[in-house]
Amino acid sequence: MAFLHPDYLLSNPTASRLYHGTAEPLPIIDYHNHLSPKEIAENHIYPNLTEVWLSGDHYKWRGMRWAGVAESHITGNADPFEKFQAWARTVPKLLRNPLHAWTHMELRRYFGIDLLLSEHTAKEIWDEANRQLAQMPVRSMLARYRVALVGTTDDPADNLQHHHALDKEFRAGKTNLRMAPTFRPDMAHNALGDPQAWNTWVGRLEDAADLRVDSLESLIGALAKARLEFAVAGAKASDHGLSRLPDCEPDAKLAASAVRKALKGEVPIQHERDALTLEVLNATAKWNHAEGWTMQLHLNPLRNVNRRLLAAVGADAGCDVMGDERQVNGLARFLGGLDEEGHLPQTILYNLNPADNQLFAVLAGAFQGSGANAGHVQWGSAWWFLDQEDGMRRQIDDLSNLGQLSAFVGMLTDSRSPLSFVRHEMFRRILCDMVGKDAESGRIPDDQELLADLVSRACYGNAKDYFGFGIHPSFG
Repeated sequence: MAFLHPDYLLSNPTASRLYHGTAEPLPIIDYHNHLSPKEIAENHIYPNLTEVWLSGDHYKWRGMRWAGVAESHITGNADPFEKFQAWARTVPKLLRNPLHAWTHMELRRYFGIDLLLSEHTAKEIWDEANRQLAQMPVRSMLARYRVALVGTTDDPADNLQHHHALDKEFRAGKTNLRMAPTFRPDMAHNALGDPQAWNTWVGRLEDAADLRVDSLESLIGALAKARLEFAVAGAKASDHGLSRLPDCEPDAKLAASAVRKALKGEVPIQHERDALTLEVLNATAKWNHAEGWTMQLHLNPLRNVNRRLLAAVGADAGCDVMGDERQVNGLARFLGGLDEEGHLPQTILYNLNPADNQLFAVLAGAFQGSGANAGHVQWGSAWWFLDQEDGMRRQIDDLSNLGQLSAFVGMLTDSRSPLSFVRHEMFRRILCDMVGKDAESGRIPDDQELLADLVSRACYGNAKDYFGFGIHPSFG
C-alpha cells in the first residue's frame, strides 16, 4: 500500500467504515495543550514554516539532536530556512519514529503537500508551505480538523485577556471556536528549590490577585482569588505536573514553614516542600469539586536531566525523561482522603512511565461512583513519550481490560503547535482499527450501531459531557 493511504492504520473493512463514517467527521475537544492564547485570539499568521513547526517543539528538537544537528540550528540563532533544512535532513533518518508519520501527515492535511521531506525537497516544500501560510491564520488551521475547543495551560499569575477577547467574539457569533484556560499552580511548590524564581513568581501572583503573600494562608488565598478569574474566563479544569504525589498526610505547619523559608530566600527541606504540595493540591481539588471542575494529574516526569542544555537553552528544551518514582501509595492516599471527605473532583490521571499503565487503570477504577458522571476518575490518554501507535494501542487495551473504554474522554495534543491535531486523527484511526479487528474476529459483537456509539463517545461525546465547556451548536 502507498504511504499514508486513505486507510492508513485501518487493517480491516469494519475499521475503515467506523473511521470514515463515524470518527473522521467528529469535532475535536482538545482539552489539554500548550498553544498560545495570544496567537489564537489575534488569529496569528506565521511568517514561515519554521515558526509554526519547529519553534517550541521539543519532540522535533530531540529528533534533530539524535541526528547530530548543531544546537544553533535547533534552538539557536540560525536562519529560519537553515533550521528547516536541518529538520529536512533529519526526517529521512526517522523512519519508524512517529515524527516521520506526523511530519508527512501535517504536510498533507494542512498544505496538500505529498512530497517526502528531505534535503532534496526542502526548498520546494518551504516555498509552497510559506506561500500558503501567508493566507492561513491559526484559526483556519484549527478549523481544518473541526476543533471546537482548545484548553490552554496557564499559570495563576497569567493575564487572561486573550481568553476574554476570544470569548467576546464567541458570544457575538463571530467565531464558533472556544478557548478555555486551565489553572496550573505548579510554581507554588515546584519552584521551591530555587527561592529566587519562586519569589519572582510570587510577585507576579500578588499583582494578578491584588493580594500580598506573606504566609501559607495568603498564598492559598491569592491562588483562590486568581482561580476566580479563571472561572470568569471559562475554565473547567486544573492541571498539575508532578514527579509523584507525596506519600504523607497533609501538614499545614510544615507547609507554612516552607512558605516562610522560601520568602526569606531559603530552600525548604523535602518534608516541607511535600507538605506545601499537598496543601496546594488539596485546596485546588476542593475548589474543583465545589465548582464541578476536573483535576488533571500528570505524573512521573524527571525534568531537565541535561544540565548543560538547561543552562544554555532553559527548561522545556527536550531534556525531560520518564521518571521511575513509585506512584501508587501517594496517589491512593491523596484520592482516598478526598473521597472520604466527599471532596473528590472529576480527576484524570496520566502516567509518563508505561510500567504504570495497569496500576493507573486499576486505581481509577477504585474511585468510581464518587460523582454523577460515568468515569468520574479517568485514566487519561497515552501521554508525551507514549502518544505514538504502540503507546496508544497499549493504553486502549489496558483501559478496555481493566476499566471501561466506553467512558473514556479520549485524546489530546499536549502540543505547542497548531499543526499537531493529526495526533487526534492517529488516535481515531487506531481506535477504529482495534474495535474493527475485535468485531471481525468475533471478540465483540459485530453490531454497527453499538460499535459506532463506542467510537463516537471516545472520540468526542464523552469529553463534551465530562467537561461541560459549552460547545458551539454547529459542532453538534
